[in-house]
Amino acid sequence: MQTTSAVREQQPMATSTSHPKGLYVLFATEMWERFSYYGMRALLSLYMLKALLMNKEMSSLIYGNYTSLVYLTPLLGGYMADRYWGNRRSILVGGLLMAAGQFALFFSASMYGANQTEVPQAQLLLFFLGLGCLIFGNGFFKPNISSMVGSLYPKGDSRIDAAYTIFYMGINLGAFFSPLVCGTLGDTGNPADFKWGFLAAGIGMLIGSLTFELLKNKYVVTAEGTPLGAKPERTVEASSVVPVQTDGPVRSETIAQPAKSFASKLPMLIGLFAVVYAAIAWIMNQDWIGALVFSAMIVAPVTILTDPTLTSREKQKIYVIFILSFFVIFFWGTFEQAGASLTFFADEQTDRTLGSSVVPASYFQSANALFIIVFAPIFAVLWTWMGKRRIEPSSPLKMAISLMLMAVGYLIIAFGVKGVDANTKVSMFWLITMYMVHTFAELCLSPIGLALVNKLAPARFASLLMAVWFLATAAGNKLAGVLSGLYPPGPGEFAKASKEGINLPAILNGTSQATADVTAKLTELELTAHWPSFLGFQITSLYDFFMIFVGLSAVASLILFVLYKRLNTMMAEPVTAA
Repeated sequence: MQTTSAVREQQPMATSTSHPKGLYVLFATEMWERFSYYGMRALLSLYMLKALLMNKEMSSLIYGNYTSLVYLTPLLGGYMADRYWGNRRSILVGGLLMAAGQFALFFSASMYGANQTEVPQAQLLLFFLGLGCLIFGNGFFKPNISSMVGSLYPKGDSRIDAAYTIFYMGINLGAFFSPLVCGTLGDTGNPADFKWGFLAAGIGMLIGSLTFELLKNKYVVTAEGTPLGAKPERTVEASSVVPVQTDGPVRSETIAQPAKSFASKLPMLIGLFAVVYAAIAWIMNQDWIGALVFSAMIVAPVTILTDPTLTSREKQKIYVIFILSFFVIFFWGTFEQAGASLTFFADEQTDRTLGSSVVPASYFQSANALFIIVFAPIFAVLWTWMGKRRIEPSSPLKMAISLMLMAVGYLIIAFGVKGVDANTKVSMFWLITMYMVHTFAELCLSPIGLALVNKLAPARFASLLMAVWFLATAAGNKLAGVLSGLYPPGPGEFAKASKEGINLPAILNGTSQATADVTAKLTELELTAHWPSFLGFQITSLYDFFMIFVGLSAVASLILFVLYKRLNTMMAEPVTAA
């Protein structure tokens, strides 16, 4: 869950302290959409493992592809809304698509048969159809719902910041309750029950869409009473508000269309993209989605920096955006383990006993939203207090601190599992504490990212630079899936092999040699006879696995600590003589 703020172009004017009722319509709509999204995400990896019978590597790959594409499609959705449909129609289409996606997952899960050993093709087709609908539905919904919040108020209205704070609470309320509700219904230990969690997520999305459709004409209007989000005219005026939120919502006008000067370079850029895409796809072993995301991350900066109209001062600011975008990839690559490897850990190796009950693994995905609700006001006060005393860290320094906090969070959980047998479960204290520290990290990074891009980007390149920032988030989510795929074999894999009379731990540790028949059987079971490795480092335990994230985050943080003063200088406006 990411926090929300707003950037204003003029001094706030005195207005009523009450808010238009349209804000609460958008609050409810967004809350139910987040309920739907995070409820489904809490079950996604578990469903792939337990009902679709995928291994952790495959489920991690699909998870990374899904979440990365969720951050790409808002570029398409924002463009369609600005040029053709308007916010209202885009929100309706997006909401209905996402509801259809959740119901497709419900029907997919309904096809699960007790103790099935093979997955019906129709079950898989419905699963991927559901993900596709959710990806494109999110693209149409997210870049439009929050852009309407600022439009409820006159320009310069002093209530806008408070409005986005209220709206942000809707996001986190939905994200907090959804794993609890969908997890209670779907994560019961019986794979046949996943369908009820997906059904709840689908119903939540329908409630959100219905709320918006029934109340939009009466309440979602400007201060003068004009309906918001109608089909756009040919010219779209720039908005005075850009929501600072990497969780999806972003002012659609900021990502509408590239500068005209790019048209002459289009053939060259297409050729460059094709070459880079082919090379990365080959390196990533035909991972076409990963190649798409990472190729775009390379070509987009080239597209901007080769523009001859850029001044040296503008290039300096753009370099800051590119450098910080690179570090953001590592932040989201480690932070977004919540829905993948950390869910595996919660399910298999966390002692979830609480009194006479067992806490579902999906519940832990509510922790971040809860900590955001509790600590966001404290961080806001802290930054204000430091700002008044001129000791508030700069944006690059906050990002460096954020990455170091990510490393600290993983170091905590690494110590929690150090020397622990794969069949031994550890206290939930370690996982909850890690999530709390990671929330602190998010509060040091997420609220400032888009605001920084908005501040530094030349106006004529705002759309492409905003796209670069979202590409960095998409790349981070893709990286999260790749890293989650390195999760070492554990109790689930050992039990699966044991049913076939195979001692997998002995084979992995080299105390037993796998015969050709055993190797073939392991391949059939989608199990590996080797420990995973990363950059030559063999991952033989959860301690090794979590230390990878400690290392990645700490190294990225230390490099940014070294660079931040230089970045501050590049960002600063030159002092002019009086």
